[in-house]
Amino acid sequence: MKELKKFIIFIASIGFIAIMIAIYFLFINDESQVPKNVQERDNVYIKEYGNRKVFAIDPAEKNENNKYILYFHGGAYMGGLENYHWNFIEKLSKETGYGIIIPDYPLAPKYTYKDVFEMIEPLYTDMIKEIQPQNLIMMGDSAGGGLALALEEKLGEENIEVPEKLILISPWLDTRMTNPKIDEIQPNDKDLNKEKLKIAGIAYAGEKDCNSYLVNPIEGQKTKLKNVTIYTGTYDILNPDTKEFAEQAKTENVNITVKEYEKASHIWILRSEDELATSAYKSLIEDLKNNTVE
Repeated sequence: MKELKKFIIFIASIGFIAIMIAIYFLFINDESQVPKNVQERDNVYIKEYGNRKVFAIDPAEKNENNKYILYFHGGAYMGGLENYHWNFIEKLSKETGYGIIIPDYPLAPKYTYKDVFEMIEPLYTDMIKEIQPQNLIMMGDSAGGGLALALEEKLGEENIEVPEKLILISPWLDTRMTNPKIDEIQPNDKDLNKEKLKIAGIAYAGEKDCNSYLVNPIEGQKTKLKNVTIYTGTYDILNPDTKEFAEQAKTENVNITVKEYEKASHIWILRSEDELATSAYKSLIEDLKNNTVE
């Protein structure tokens, strides 16, 4: 509760909207709920990990290569799994034949990134005792994309073998939102608001760690990243940081591909069924099934 009080006092200086956001997320349940129709399926499991839940989806038919996806959901580090996440994840499992592991990681403002990494890094190291890293793909959308990247950077720093592929969808790579090109895109982005995201980023980072690479993976060590593919749209205010990160990664000889879609919005692959989303989703499935990322 001390961290919560500090956070509320801190954002009080930012303004009324910030206070309302903090109060809302303070009193909602920070644990994701599994939709009833998902719970009733015999291939969905809920396991306890520490004091959090981990959801696992086993495909109806086991894949020959025993491949798995470790998936981190988005939500600005303050929101849990939504129905569109579940629909997307189930669809991925059916079409790839891969098992999918989804951590219900701690959420801000009750918790900070330190609490999140205290869960997800041990979870990963436990997973690779059972699953070979070459059979593991790490994925994430939005904040979950930033989290997946930050985890892989941390694993690389600690000389822990990273997954075979890293696939990010509309990732949030810098919670400080300082890229000047963001303001140019903001009028076209109907989903995200720069100022609200900055508040969420402060909540996730805690008072003193707003510049940590674990909060802003654009700042992390990139040399040990492996086979990275990023999906991004030009109507997403997170797009400029994605492109900046990709340029940095290329100078470090990282195998990285950015698939940019004109006029695509934030996480459009998950939330839309139009032609733009269908095209990107088809490409995503190909990336998941290919032995290596382009």
